Amino acid sequence: MQVRILYFASLREALDTSGETVRLPEGIDTAGALRQWLIRRGAPFADALGAGKAIRMSVDQTMANASTPLAEDVEVAFFPPVTGG
Repeated sequence: MQVRILYFASLREALDTSGETVRLPEGIDTAGALRQWLIRRGAPFADALGAGKAIRMSVDQTMANASTPLAEDVEVAFFPPVTGG
Protein backbone atom coordinates (compact mmCIF):
# COMPACT_ATOMS: atom_id res chain seq x y z
CA MET A 1 0.00 0.00 0.00
CA GLN A 2 1.22 3.49 -0.81
CA VAL A 3 0.69 6.40 1.61
CA ARG A 4 1.63 10.07 1.72
CA ILE A 5 3.33 11.10 4.98
CA LEU A 6 3.52 14.71 6.13
CA TYR A 7 5.75 16.04 8.91
CA PHE A 8 4.97 19.33 10.65
CA ALA A 9 6.73 21.86 12.88
CA SER A 10 9.72 20.51 14.81
CA LEU A 11 9.40 17.10 13.11
CA ARG A 12 9.83 18.73 9.70
CA GLU A 13 12.98 20.41 10.98
CA ALA A 14 14.37 17.27 12.63
CA LEU A 15 13.74 15.10 9.54
CA ASP A 16 14.72 17.82 7.06
CA THR A 17 11.62 17.12 4.96
CA SER A 18 7.98 18.15 4.94
CA GLY A 19 6.81 14.81 3.60
CA GLU A 20 7.27 11.74 1.47
CA THR A 21 5.30 9.11 -0.37
CA VAL A 22 6.18 5.55 0.57
CA ARG A 23 5.11 2.03 -0.31
CA LEU A 24 4.57 0.17 2.95
CA PRO A 25 5.61 -3.43 3.54
CA GLU A 26 3.01 -6.11 4.29
CA GLY A 27 1.56 -5.82 7.79
CA ILE A 28 1.96 -2.06 8.17
CA ASP A 29 -1.74 -1.27 8.20
CA THR A 30 -2.33 1.09 11.15
CA ALA A 31 -1.04 4.53 12.08
CA GLY A 32 0.85 3.03 15.04
CA ALA A 33 2.47 0.36 12.88
CA LEU A 34 3.53 3.08 10.43
CA ARG A 35 5.14 5.07 13.25
CA GLN A 36 7.03 1.98 14.45
CA TRP A 37 8.16 1.21 10.89
CA LEU A 38 9.47 4.77 10.53
CA ILE A 39 11.33 4.47 13.87
CA ARG A 40 12.99 1.26 12.63
CA ARG A 41 14.46 3.24 9.74
CA GLY A 42 16.92 4.60 12.29
CA ALA A 43 18.17 8.14 12.76
CA PRO A 44 16.77 10.73 12.43
CA PHE A 45 13.33 9.03 12.50
CA ALA A 46 14.06 7.08 15.68
CA ASP A 47 15.12 10.29 17.42
CA ALA A 48 12.13 12.33 16.25
CA LEU A 49 9.35 9.72 16.59
CA GLY A 50 10.72 7.32 19.21
CA ALA A 51 9.47 6.24 22.60
CA GLY A 52 8.67 9.05 24.98
CA LYS A 53 8.09 11.58 22.20
CA ALA A 54 4.72 13.31 22.39
CA ILE A 55 3.58 12.98 18.79
CA ARG A 56 0.09 13.42 17.36
CA MET A 57 -1.12 11.69 14.20
CA SER A 58 -3.89 12.27 11.71
CA VAL A 59 -5.16 10.14 8.85
CA ASP A 60 -6.80 12.06 6.01
CA GLN A 61 -6.96 15.15 8.26
CA THR A 62 -8.81 13.37 11.09
CA MET A 63 -7.10 12.86 14.44
CA ALA A 64 -5.85 9.30 14.72
CA ASN A 65 -4.48 6.90 17.30
CA ALA A 66 -2.19 3.91 17.02
CA SER A 67 -5.03 1.57 16.00
CA THR A 68 -6.42 3.81 13.23
CA PRO A 69 -6.40 1.72 10.03
CA LEU A 70 -4.59 2.84 6.90
CA ALA A 71 -5.76 2.37 3.31
CA GLU A 72 -4.24 2.91 -0.12
CA ASP A 73 -3.33 6.54 -0.84
CA VAL A 74 -4.24 7.96 2.58
CA GLU A 75 -2.45 11.00 3.95
CA VAL A 76 -0.84 10.48 7.35
CA ALA A 77 0.46 13.49 9.25
CA PHE A 78 2.77 13.51 12.26
CA PHE A 79 3.04 16.63 14.41
CA PRO A 80 3.92 17.71 17.96
CA PRO A 81 1.14 18.68 20.37
CA VAL A 82 -0.12 22.21 19.81
CA THR A 83 -0.49 24.68 22.64
CA GLY A 84 -2.73 27.72 22.67
CA GLY A 85 -1.53 31.20 23.10
